[in-house]
Amino acid sequence: MSNTLNQLDHINHRIKQAFKDSDRTDADKVTLLAVSKRHPVEKILTLYQQGQRDFGESYIQEAVQKIQQTAGLDIVWHFIGPIQSNKTRDIAENFQWVHSVDRLKIARRLSEQRPAQLPDLNICLQINISEEPQKSGFSPTEIFKHLENIADLPHLKLRGLMAIPRMATEYEQQRLAFRQLKELMQTLNEQFKLNMDTLSMGMSGDLEAAIAEGATIVRIGTALFGAREY
Repeated sequence: MSNTLNQLDHINHRIKQAFKDSDRTDADKVTLLAVSKRHPVEKILTLYQQGQRDFGESYIQEAVQKIQQTAGLDIVWHFIGPIQSNKTRDIAENFQWVHSVDRLKIARRLSEQRPAQLPDLNICLQINISEEPQKSGFSPTEIFKHLENIADLPHLKLRGLMAIPRMATEYEQQRLAFRQLKELMQTLNEQFKLNMDTLSMGMSGDLEAAIAEGATIVRIGTALFGAREY
């Protein structure tokens, strides 16, 4: 577990350095999302004891078990994986955030199934920013047709956009895709009179580029927890 703590310190240092190297001055407005899928709850508790509060899961059965095991702790649970229609109820009932809303149908089901006694569910719309055929998500043009309908749904709070761009090793290429997502959110906010404030973008290999372009949530898994257990 000590290695996990060392990695947490290392990732937090990378985040701080990325802010220092960029023109941003709002370092308090980025959230480290620890992607804990396929890792035991003991690792989650180790990071929790060091102040980590936001954790991301992709597999609903595994996630619900962890949520039950950590009941009573002030953990913020984020669903970040592909969403099947028959899993929306469990997601709506157990999570505070959903990053991977990729269809109007999914947004409607989450809205209908969010328990009335819970706060509105924070959602990000997944954008296929690089328009790769094998990836899910709204295309940058398609989202304009659906945004108003999604924004009007009850029990949901439309917070922003999420993307997993095409893999790139060059820093400037990484920044380009993230810049496109940032500019898309700005355009959508202006055109539809919205106040989306969240850009969920950046992972272990490109978090510096994402922060330089305005990321407010970075999703870090293997670099934080090590290899996943299958």
